[in-house]
Amino acid sequence: MAPKTAKGDEAAAVAAAIAQFEAEFAAAAPPAQAQTPAWQRAALLEGVGAKETIEDLRGGSAWLS
Repeated sequence: MAPKTAKGDEAAAVAAAIAQFEAEFAAAAPPAQAQTPAWQRAALLEGVGAKETIEDLRGGSAWLS
């Protein structure tokens, strides 16, 4: 019966092959998500819309932002 242990060079070759396999077939990292600016995140949380009707401060007509 042959011994079932690897010599130093054989063990290094097996370890290198395993490392290369893992590098080639590892799952890709998820794409980085773009960060929403703080002002935009706050506006979305408050429910502020860009098409909201705003009254003129002088008490005049209304305009769209």
